[in-house]
Amino acid sequence: MQLVWLSLLILFLAFFYSFQLNAGFIIEKLPFLISDGMVTTLYISAMAIAIAFVLAIVGALAKLSGNGIAMGVAAFYTSYFRGIPLLMQLFLIYVGLPQIGFVIDPIPAGVIALSTCYGAYMTEIFRAGIESIPRGQWEAAEALGLSRAMTLRKVIMPQAMRVIIPPTSNQFIAMLKDSSLVSVVGVWDLMFVARAQGRADFRVLEMLITASLIYWALSIVLELAQTRIERHFAASDRSR
Repeated sequence: MQLVWLSLLILFLAFFYSFQLNAGFIIEKLPFLISDGMVTTLYISAMAIAIAFVLAIVGALAKLSGNGIAMGVAAFYTSYFRGIPLLMQLFLIYVGLPQIGFVIDPIPAGVIALSTCYGAYMTEIFRAGIESIPRGQWEAAEALGLSRAMTLRKVIMPQAMRVIIPPTSNQFIAMLKDSSLVSVVGVWDLMFVARAQGRADFRVLEMLITASLIYWALSIVLELAQTRIERHFAASDRSR
């Protein structure tokens, strides 16, 4: 597999080389792309991922709570934020909220849009993961005298994580890429910096290709982290 992967990578790079890119220009601008653009992208993505994770847990527990109000709020949340485009959500937050007196800076607006959108998708992932655990696990923990909260934390979630991690990791990778949308509201993320630097010297293609490779590298890092986490929970499951 590694040989095939390497061969395809070489062909991929050779395809870009056929564009007659200016390597000197790329090397000159690369530090700025990393120090300003990539750092901002990682900051926004990390904040949005953390908030989305919390929203997903709360939303999943609300849907499974049996409380009509909580279930209704969670259902409305997941339906709305999964039902409209992320870019539209970003504009509604950044442009719409100031109309009613809430002025939000570009970076917080981007974080809110990303976290609420992906939190809605992850809510369904967490709900499905928790529901995949047999009801007997809850009953056995109750028989041992564990509270519902303790059962969820000590018994259910460690088992559910094996189901939750793969699709959640895919959501994290998708969020990293979709963070490029914040460039439309003036955030100096990786995409914005790449376009700005490219337009200034009429080398847009060089900058966009370089930015795409940086996004790819970051996605590979997340994929490797996903693999390690999956192995950890698989080893924990075998040890029981």
